[in-house]
Amino acid sequence: MKNKILKVHPQDNVIVALTNLVAGETVQLGTETYVVLENVSAKHKFATQDLQIGDEVTMYGVLVGKAQTPIFRGGLISTANLKHAAGTYQLGEQRSNWPAPQVNGFRERTFQGYHRADGKVGTANYWIVIPLVFCENRNLDVLREALVDDLGYGRKHSYQRQTRELVSLLRAGKSVEDILQADLDVETATFAKNDRLFPNVDGVKFLTHDGGCGGTRQDAQALCGLLAGYIVHPNVAGATVLSLGCQNAQVAMLKEEIAKRDPQLAKPLYVLEQQTVGTESALISEALKMTFAGLMQANQITRQPAPISKICLGLECGGSDGFSGISANPTVGYTSDLLVTLGGSVILSEFPELCGVEQELCDRCIDPPTAQRFSELMYTYNERAKAVGSGFDMNPSPGNIKDGLITDAIKSAGAAKKGGTSPVTAVLDYPEMVTKPGLNLLCTPGNDVESTTAEVGSGANVVVFTTGLGTPTGNPVAPVIKIATNTALARRMPDIIDFNTGSIIEGDETIEEAGKRLLEYVIAVASGEIEVAAVRHGQDDFIPWKRGVSL
Repeated sequence: MKNKILKVHPQDNVIVALTNLVAGETVQLGTETYVVLENVSAKHKFATQDLQIGDEVTMYGVLVGKAQTPIFRGGLISTANLKHAAGTYQLGEQRSNWPAPQVNGFRERTFQGYHRADGKVGTANYWIVIPLVFCENRNLDVLREALVDDLGYGRKHSYQRQTRELVSLLRAGKSVEDILQADLDVETATFAKNDRLFPNVDGVKFLTHDGGCGGTRQDAQALCGLLAGYIVHPNVAGATVLSLGCQNAQVAMLKEEIAKRDPQLAKPLYVLEQQTVGTESALISEALKMTFAGLMQANQITRQPAPISKICLGLECGGSDGFSGISANPTVGYTSDLLVTLGGSVILSEFPELCGVEQELCDRCIDPPTAQRFSELMYTYNERAKAVGSGFDMNPSPGNIKDGLITDAIKSAGAAKKGGTSPVTAVLDYPEMVTKPGLNLLCTPGNDVESTTAEVGSGANVVVFTTGLGTPTGNPVAPVIKIATNTALARRMPDIIDFNTGSIIEGDETIEEAGKRLLEYVIAVASGEIEVAAVRHGQDDFIPWKRGVSL
């Protein structure tokens, strides 16, 4: 650890502890010396000056809260003495100049991807099975049981052996204490790609959900738009769709949404309606034949070279901590800038976690209409949250707060770093699809899975996901790269972490160096050379967002 403390922005009046500090300890930053008045855990902050009630607290160069009690120089910043506050924003002049990073060594690089008829390129090759309504979820479970294991896509780790061992211990008369202290084996089965019946198909994915009926027509339309986004997604070779028949999310609505995104859909799409087909056995038999036929077609597609500009990168964070905005998120931001410079697309979502940085993002929009749309979506979302007794200020989770993100504005200022510094080329409302290269802002909740689900539905073919506390979140069709903000997490949860930026906190690597290293990793994942943890574990999280309030 080269430094114990960090001042993120010259205008800040708080300092971040990079390691645990004890009351009375003296720390130095440049020419300034501070005496810490109380214990300050790593990731938390202390004041650089005396603050009175109502004084503004600034971090990342923006307003992040106001003092609720007097805070002395060297005093801990906590929920007891700081309340969320964010700066106002207005439409102003858009910035025309952007100092794009140097991309020497990347400009001629390619990745190995799956080329689709619409010109997009996938980083994976999946067949998906989709219910238009939750009533069909059971039929998807039946199809999964019939297809997955026999095609070679079963789980790689089984815990059945452990259950059998526990049963044996019980029958042998062992006590509760014996059971709790038992050392159990994990049965590992390896399913090599060449062992699959369809080696060029990465899997059959079943996108069960609890929507499609019983909500508003707007909910049904949004669901169909999301599902259409997955059907036309470059990582998807084709789809089997099961409909009951009487639900709000009608087949015609789904096809309308598909046509908005790909009017000349060239991939196989099989649709079955249970109330028309009749019996379950007839429905399952037809669905099995159609899916099998689709897999035969999907298996004919192989990876071919593609320019890096065909990567659409989703930017996500979850289980964030006080280091997120210092290490992992800025790393992702630099990678985003590199990719944008190379002609690629990136998606920054989670609008509740952009609270307080609206002015910067408005100024970065390419034109006034784009800035206006972002402003309107942010305002409308926050007002809806307030109408039900909530608001963006209630976004931080208990885990966020425990690890240093004590106001939404602090969390947001760090979360926005994932978007780098490039111009905002488009603002999308859920579940719209990315059509422009560059930085796209997508209106979604801050909820990890809802946001990741939406980003992929909008076209992300790889997702980078930063975490300080650890979360296993994945996606059915897009690889989700887990990036640790700190080395302790990377060592504690190596089974879910793919990439570590703790080296930045330790002073061993710059943000720019880590960003280039991450882009190399993204290219390897996009090429199928690296299988990320979420894919390895079959972490297929899929939660559509109903347009009600979710933070």
